[in-house]
Amino acid sequence: MRFLIGFSFFCFTLIFPFNVFSQEIDEKFTVVLDAGHGGKDPGNTGNGYYEKNISLAISLLVGLELEKYKDIKVIYTRKKDVFVDLFKRAEIANKAKADLFISIHCDAFENSNAYGAGTFVLGLHANQRNFEIAKKENSVIFEEDNYEQKYDGFDPNSPESVISLVLMQEDYLDQSIIIADLIQKAFVTDLKRKNRTVKQAGFIVLKYTFMPSVLVETGFLTNKKEGAYLNSINGQKEISSSIVKGILDYKNKFNNVQNIGQSNSVKQRSDSDKLIDNYFLKIQIASSKKRIPLKSYNFKGLKDLTRSKFGDLYKYFYKNTSDYAKAKEYLFNAKKTGFSDAMIVAFKNGNRIPLKDYLSSVKN
Repeated sequence: MRFLIGFSFFCFTLIFPFNVFSQEIDEKFTVVLDAGHGGKDPGNTGNGYYEKNISLAISLLVGLELEKYKDIKVIYTRKKDVFVDLFKRAEIANKAKADLFISIHCDAFENSNAYGAGTFVLGLHANQRNFEIAKKENSVIFEEDNYEQKYDGFDPNSPESVISLVLMQEDYLDQSIIIADLIQKAFVTDLKRKNRTVKQAGFIVLKYTFMPSVLVETGFLTNKKEGAYLNSINGQKEISSSIVKGILDYKNKFNNVQNIGQSNSVKQRSDSDKLIDNYFLKIQIASSKKRIPLKSYNFKGLKDLTRSKFGDLYKYFYKNTSDYAKAKEYLFNAKKTGFSDAMIVAFKNGNRIPLKDYLSSVKN
C-alpha cells in the first residue's frame, strides 16, 4: 500500500505545477484520446489482428470527428505506431488539464464465442474476469524501462496491488461512470452491440489521470466475426461514431452540470451574504479574464470553490468562513497547495470590504 499514498502524492504535486494567476486555462473542452498499446507492444492478436493498429485507427477517427467542433480540443497520446508508457499517457492528459480521458482497446478471451463491447472505469474487480482484463492491459508495464521503480513495485498479477489503484480516481468516479454509460448506450442503441455493461477494474492508465477517465473495450478480436468487423473500415467508423456520440452527450451534460452548480453556488452565497451585518472571509486564489470551470482538477485539487466577476476579471475563491482563525488555516493550505499569491478577502452583506474593516468589527 505504500506505493499508493507516497507515489500518488508525488505524482499529483509533480504534474500540477501551474499557477492560474500567470497562466490562463484553455476554455475549450479538452479530450485526450489514448490508443491502447503500440510499437513493441501489439496488444492482443486474436485471429491474426493487431489490437494496437485497430485501437489507433478508431482513436484517429474519433479525433477527426471531434476536431470539427470549434469548442473541442483533441489531444492524442499517440498518432502512429509507437510505444508509450502507461504513466506517460496519463501525464499527457494531466498536463493538458483535460476534461476527459478515453483509452481505446480491443478485448480477448479464451472462449472464442465471447463478443460485445464494454466500458470500464477505475475500481475494484467485481469478479475474476474483470481482474483478468485489467491484468492483460496492465502487463504492458513489463515492456517499460525501470518499471519497478516507476510504479513502486506494482504487480499486475497481484489483486492486492490492484486494490491500491482506486485511491486517486475516487473524486472523478461519478463523472467517469456517466461518460462510460453514455458510450455504452451508444454502442447498444445505435449499433445493436451486445451490452457488456459498464464495469469497474484496476487499470493503471486510469489510475494516474486526474479527470473523468474510461477505458473502452470495443469488442473481441478472438471472436472471428467480431475481429473481422473491428478490423474493417466500416466497423471502425461505426465504433468511432458511438464513442463520439457518448463524448458529445457527456460534454452537453458537463456544461449543464457546470451551469447548475454555479447557479446553486450563487444562490447559496446570496442566501448567506444578504444576512444583515454578516461578514464573510474567503481565500482569493486566482484571477483570470477567462471563465474557468469550478472543478478541483483546475485548482490543484482544492474544493469548495466560488467565482465572482469584477470588471473584466473573474476572481476565484476557496472556502467561506466568518472565523478569522479558520481563514488563516485555509490560506495556509492554499499556499501550501501552490497558490503562493493567495490572500484573505472580506465581504459584508455580499459586498467586498477591506480586511481591516472586518478585523475592526471583530474587535468591537
